Amino acid sequence: MSGLLALLDDVAAIVKLTATQLDDLASQTAKVGAKVGATVIDDAAKAGAKAAGVVIDDAAVTPKYVTGLPAARELPIIWKIARASFFNKLVILLPAALLLDAFLPWLVTPLLMLGGCYLCFEGAEKIWHVLHPHPESHAQEAEEMDAAHLEEVRVKGAIKTDFILSAEIMTISLAAIESDSRLGAALVLAVVAIGITALVYGTVAILVKMDDAGLKLSQIGSIEAVRAFGRGMVKFMPTLMTFIATVGTAAMLWVGGNIIVHGLEVLGWHWPYETIKGIAKSVGGESGFLKWLVTATLDGVLGLALGLVLMPIVNKAIVPVFSIFFPEKKAAH
Repeated sequence: MSGLLALLDDVAAIVKLTATQLDDLASQTAKVGAKVGATVIDDAAKAGAKAAGVVIDDAAVTPKYVTGLPAARELPIIWKIARASFFNKLVILLPAALLLDAFLPWLVTPLLMLGGCYLCFEGAEKIWHVLHPHPESHAQEAEEMDAAHLEEVRVKGAIKTDFILSAEIMTISLAAIESDSRLGAALVLAVVAIGITALVYGTVAILVKMDDAGLKLSQIGSIEAVRAFGRGMVKFMPTLMTFIATVGTAAMLWVGGNIIVHGLEVLGWHWPYETIKGIAKSVGGESGFLKWLVTATLDGVLGLALGLVLMPIVNKAIVPVFSIFFPEKKAAH
């Protein structure tokens, strides 16, 4: 009997020791998990900040795809585009980015610079269209197509545009990730993809419904102050959309120019980066907002100049050649 009691006592001691070890293991795992989680979130925040120009432009561009369509279809259309954006980023672009980084890392900088050129071209073209306005094609589209066909065309166009912007976001994010782990990089890219897509299309959903909400308040408000607030929302929306578009254009030029400058430095041409850095330092000092503002302004000016150079090349050479192989896109355009 005493032997049995001794055995049970030993078993109890082993169980207690095992429980203590498991508790220590759980504690260490929690600490490691918290550290990894914090690192992933930190890297994702840095990567998202680098892609800010593309994100703002995405949010500014998307509302035009619901122009002229029934109000009841606005949110379903935005959800269709958002769903495709999630798929593009997580299923297509994330694995492609990781494979590129693993097997062709030298190609990341040229692709990043190509995306920077695209941003500069888009930004310069937006400014050109403001200075030389042309009739908006969406009103004509709405007159020529029934609502279902128009919605289909708009959604396809939005998804194609989103794919290009998403590719740029994922490439910029990949270049900004500091983790040496493939799993860590994948987690950061996934967080960026989910977070940015939710942010962009959540913002777009709010933007396209703000005028409807304002109109509703102006009609059903029980007191005059509420009705006045509703009318103010309706009147303010065009100004807000113009402001967002302006910020988006400036951000595209700044980010695009910055990508080109840093890309040239990586490839061995240091003069543009050193010159901008030197001017910013002489004006704004060692650090601070003024230094950043000077750097961003010079990057934006360079981006605008490059975009203006690219405009005739793209519109007169690349687009016609592209249209030969994809005539349906020319017709849609």
